[in-house]
Amino acid sequence: MGEFSIGSIASDSTIDQFIGGKEMAKMKMLLVDDEERFLSTTKKLLARKGYDVLTAISGIAALDILKSHNVDVVILDVKMPGMDGITTLKEIKRRFPLVEVIMLTGHATVDSAVDGLKSGATDYLMKPTDINNLIDKAEEAFEKKQRLEEKIRVAQTRRFMKSPREIIKESENP
Repeated sequence: MGEFSIGSIASDSTIDQFIGGKEMAKMKMLLVDDEERFLSTTKKLLARKGYDVLTAISGIAALDILKSHNVDVVILDVKMPGMDGITTLKEIKRRFPLVEVIMLTGHATVDSAVDGLKSGATDYLMKPTDINNLIDKAEEAFEKKQRLEEKIRVAQTRRFMKSPREIIKESENP
């Protein structure tokens, strides 16, 4: 028989997304920061590692993007002109409760960290942050979102499924 490689059957990206007989979802991130240099550099680094990344320069722009894109994790700067990070976080959680948010700032204080976590942030990182640390936190947040979505699916399925007792009762009383 001739030799073949997995590469001849499926592309590397297909293999990366399909492991153990189960398709893996790809995380979509949104970076929100008023520093354009930070946005472009971080987006490039994340894209090189295979992540799907959108960017927004303000809280208002982030909310607009969230309306039209299915974003999993938002990396959100606390200190921004106009709508600050905490206000943006609260609005994201109000409008898009399943989106996970990681607060990011170069001006971290205990108060802003506590405020962000109380308002629904998944985690909190200091700028400058190591890209691998940011990725680890984003992956953890994405896994948390997937677990929550699965619980919701199971609950919805149970709501529509009948118990064996209900099925038997219906068959006995047509």
